[in-house]
Amino acid sequence: MKRSYLDYAMSVIVSRAIPDLRDGLKPVHRRILFAMHEAGNTHDKAYRKSARTVGDVIGKYHPHGDSAVYDALVRMAQDFSMRLPLLDGQGNFGSLDGDAPAAMRYTEVRMAKAAQGLLEDLDKDTVDFQDNYDGQDREPVVLPARFPNLLVNGAGGIAVGMATNIPPHNLGEVIDATVALIDDPELDTDALMQFVPAPDFPTGGVILGRSGARKAYSTGRGSVILRARIDERETESGGRPRIVVTEIPYQVNKSTLVEKIAELAREKKIEGLAHIQDESDRFGVRVVIDLKRDATRDVVLNQLYRFTQLQTSFGCNLLALNNGRPEQLDLKTMLSAFVAFREDVIARRTAHLLAKARERAHLLCGLAVAVENVDEVVATIRSSPDPQTARERLKERRWPAAEIAGYIRLVDDPAHRINEDGTYNLSDAQARAILDLRLQRLTAMGVKEIGDELEGLAEKITDYLDILRSRERILGIIRDELATIRADFATPRRSEIVEWEGDLDDEDLIEREDMVVTVTHGGYIKRTPLAEFRTQGRGGKGLAGMAMKEEDFVTRLFVANTHTPLLFFTTDGMVYKLKTWRLPLGGRNARGRYLKHVIEAIREEAGIAAIMPVDVPEDEWEKLQIVFATSEGDVRRNRLSDFTNVMRNGKIAMKFEPGSETRLIGARICDENDDVMLVTARGRAIRFPTTDVRVFAGRESTGVRGIRLAGGDMVVSMAVIRHFEATPEERAAYLKMRRAVAGSVEEAEEAPEAEEAEAVADIALPEGRYAEMSAAEDLILTVTERGMGKLSSSHDYPVRGRGGQGVAAMDRAMRGGPLAAAFPVEMDDQIMLVTNAGQSIRCPVSDISFRSRSAGGVKVFNTAGDEKVVSVAWIAEQGEDDGGEG
Repeated sequence: MKRSYLDYAMSVIVSRAIPDLRDGLKPVHRRILFAMHEAGNTHDKAYRKSARTVGDVIGKYHPHGDSAVYDALVRMAQDFSMRLPLLDGQGNFGSLDGDAPAAMRYTEVRMAKAAQGLLEDLDKDTVDFQDNYDGQDREPVVLPARFPNLLVNGAGGIAVGMATNIPPHNLGEVIDATVALIDDPELDTDALMQFVPAPDFPTGGVILGRSGARKAYSTGRGSVILRARIDERETESGGRPRIVVTEIPYQVNKSTLVEKIAELAREKKIEGLAHIQDESDRFGVRVVIDLKRDATRDVVLNQLYRFTQLQTSFGCNLLALNNGRPEQLDLKTMLSAFVAFREDVIARRTAHLLAKARERAHLLCGLAVAVENVDEVVATIRSSPDPQTARERLKERRWPAAEIAGYIRLVDDPAHRINEDGTYNLSDAQARAILDLRLQRLTAMGVKEIGDELEGLAEKITDYLDILRSRERILGIIRDELATIRADFATPRRSEIVEWEGDLDDEDLIEREDMVVTVTHGGYIKRTPLAEFRTQGRGGKGLAGMAMKEEDFVTRLFVANTHTPLLFFTTDGMVYKLKTWRLPLGGRNARGRYLKHVIEAIREEAGIAAIMPVDVPEDEWEKLQIVFATSEGDVRRNRLSDFTNVMRNGKIAMKFEPGSETRLIGARICDENDDVMLVTARGRAIRFPTTDVRVFAGRESTGVRGIRLAGGDMVVSMAVIRHFEATPEERAAYLKMRRAVAGSVEEAEEAPEAEEAEAVADIALPEGRYAEMSAAEDLILTVTERGMGKLSSSHDYPVRGRGGQGVAAMDRAMRGGPLAAAFPVEMDDQIMLVTNAGQSIRCPVSDISFRSRSAGGVKVFNTAGDEKVVSVAWIAEQGEDDGGEG
């Protein structure tokens, strides 16, 4: 009994109820498609009676009842059951109201065009075949599916001791995720959910939250909450509130739903319902619920969600046969297994085509020999008493092979290769082909046809061999075929995903924890728990930093809570928003992930202008402001709340004209007590209060002029520095004392400008005033393209109105070349300079001289020839401690 029961259970699991991971089909569905393929019942042919198809399936492949086969056939043709219907039915195939389909003798069916993607290349030895139930025919073990049908159309089934319930998904999204996984096999579930955020049901509806889908994709089990779609445009009719349902949840019987609502109204379980009418037609669902005049629409709607199937949950159970064994799967495993299956299919198809090409080329080589030696061949045949003798003589003779030697080697048949003396013996197949050769092939045109065909086969054989040697080419073919399927059959998402306050969102599952966010010059990003950076006593050795490429280095490092939103501003004027916990988690030694793989929507040509953590609740963003600057000298100020709602594909922060070379230079949080400083490539700098720029209401314009640029000039940096009120005399006196403290020596031509020189007197600031100005000072680092650099005081940059030409930020002669960068630093910082030749140098800020803003710099990087500095970045020391205690 035990053995018999286990045999029965496994038979149900493998042969009836559970779909195969590779093609997403149960045996009955696979046999229906194969029988229609064998009968030529394809999308480009006329419809045929469903009864004929059912008969073929039962008679040849599926020894079960006709009703079971017909029910499976009907479901494959229902557009409200399948996200991508595989059959095209004509007649009554049932409805959302639960109406049964007409009998199989009344309906007609043929394969849908999309089904061809499952059967393509079936005749090219791409999959294994097995005997049917009576051994009279052969059937495929699996179909060579070109797209992940298991996810696209889903599956449901109850076996013995297990069940499966896989929801349907959007074809375009699934293909995008598959291609992304091919490009980066290290993608995790969260990354794949950027492409496949949730199921996409054929009946549409609204999916509440993402946590259910995330759990299903991560563990193989989860529950997705689905609601009917309500037309918000129709809220009243004749003064009465109204609810109009235009889409119902997946697998909900509309007729039963309407009856249930009417029953609840009669029993007074839902107050306020006046009338319900099903106005659905062939164009779509429309259920109209009129309410009483004193009813509150939202209250009634919430009651309907609670007590009826206007809100349901779809229990996801991602169970499928993986290598013949039932297995609970996550999203990545399902896609990875499909890619591996397609690799095998492409390799087998290529090997089959290679064998066919070699077989044909082998015959053509023989025909080419006959054509080249036609007189001898004819003489040999004519002198032979019978065809068999002629065949043997053709095989025994050694024929010259110089003209086709390359083709013979390409065919690579071990039994028939060129002899040592350069001759060639024909095979039996070649001799037969020569004897069957028609005389018209011996004309000049026939000879050319043989040569051209042999040339074409040689190219194909070379290509097939290259494919079989290269996994990258196989993956490229898979990628191209998926793109073709997507272009032909992908449709927009039907099920809308909305955030839901009742949903236990990802953040609710993430513990609040401080993270160290690290960004490298090469564009890699990660987060590391702050606890991993233990505090060391003074004089400690520090901790090991992150492992990275030799030319890479950390340029940004800051601490942010896991729930802190991060704004990423790119040079093309876009902004992207990500919570800290969504960044890849890595230890101190981890390299992180490429930022453009974390935020897929960032254009490849765009750079990062600013990364901004905002550790303030979003409902308080209205109180904060942000200032932008462009390379053309424009500035704009906005409320930070303008960037509260940022979709996954980003949001326009500043709109540039099409084809414009203008780029976003920087974005900084500011308030009305700050100053904005812009520095240009030609050594001009302007400093003005943020209040000089009004707060803009929109995000379309580039703002107002911040600095007037000379021809060919451009802004290279923007900084927000502390505002400090001081008279020209105080600033001049402070700078004189400051340079004396710094020990700076300047040549006569590097002296301050005339207006500053007039203010310099033999005065000394009171000690308290000097300390006050020193505390408010920002050190400004300026570096030129030829590697000259200097430090100067922010007090050396006078506050002027915006829109002017600014003051000199470097010596007027610009002997160090155009400016590459200018930004505030601390004396104990370090910087990294990178040139266009790929050379880099690391330099402590303390090694750079302190000078006046109009002075020249000192040599920081000794550039050679036409080499120039293209990037100057502040270096963050990850994993090290400055020796301080606590």
